[in-house]
Amino acid sequence: MALSDKAVVTCALTGVLTDPSQHPVPVTPAEMAKAARDAYDAGATAMHIHFRAQEAGMGRMPTWDPEVAAAITDAIRAEIPGILINMTTGVVGDDIRGPVACLERTKPELAAMNAGSLNYLRTRSGGRWAWPPMLFDNTVSKIEKMLAVMKTLDVVPECECFDTGIVRSISMFHEVGILPRPANVSFVMGVASGMPARPDLLPILIDEAPEGCRWQAIVIGQREVWDVHRRVAELGGHMRTGVEDTFYLPNGDKVSGNGPLIEALVKTLRDAGREPATLEEARAIVLGR
Repeated sequence: MALSDKAVVTCALTGVLTDPSQHPVPVTPAEMAKAARDAYDAGATAMHIHFRAQEAGMGRMPTWDPEVAAAITDAIRAEIPGILINMTTGVVGDDIRGPVACLERTKPELAAMNAGSLNYLRTRSGGRWAWPPMLFDNTVSKIEKMLAVMKTLDVVPECECFDTGIVRSISMFHEVGILPRPANVSFVMGVASGMPARPDLLPILIDEAPEGCRWQAIVIGQREVWDVHRRVAELGGHMRTGVEDTFYLPNGDKVSGNGPLIEALVKTLRDAGREPATLEEARAIVLGR
């Protein structure tokens, strides 16, 4: 099978605010390394990671402590030498010092680059907001600063796109010279105020993305995410899942961790006649080396 037919499989190892006392999300360096090993053994060759506070209590909130970031990243790399690390950089507001400090300390191969702003909304029954309406602001000036840091550190940006307008903006980033080609584009689907998790949207998104880009779908939700994953596999995209994105297997069962999700994702890929990239192949696809 040609390298172009292979899919890089990414595991999103842990969530942002998910309480580990209620859900199977890893937090400590040892837990993150074990989760990465389970995902790798199931076929994942890239690990998308968030960093959580290591002090007990408070649901293990997110942290930008570069020493915590280093401890987690070092543990994963020690467990799986050569693994692709994809680090989050998402932060509300213009102050990007936290993500930059973690990028400088850990030097991941890839990093998420939120490519546009989103009113981050959700409602509950009775006509109430699930949380106070929040703007996840990613202005062009903020994006330019983040891309400049990634270029300096030789980190490959992964453009996270929450709606079709953001997907279309990627070509403009190429035109003005702030984003190198080819782009790495993630269609974020399933956020309540963003693109829905619908497989019929994928051909439109692919058509609006820059020609020759490497693309995948980040699909957030429950059992419905698997229809999208199947279509991604059929259309030639790369693949991602993990307990950051869903806790549900294709049959509706809840998972105990990341390993079973990656096993199901790889089966979905193979059912479409494709294979997961090996670690060496994944590095060649993502990094060109």
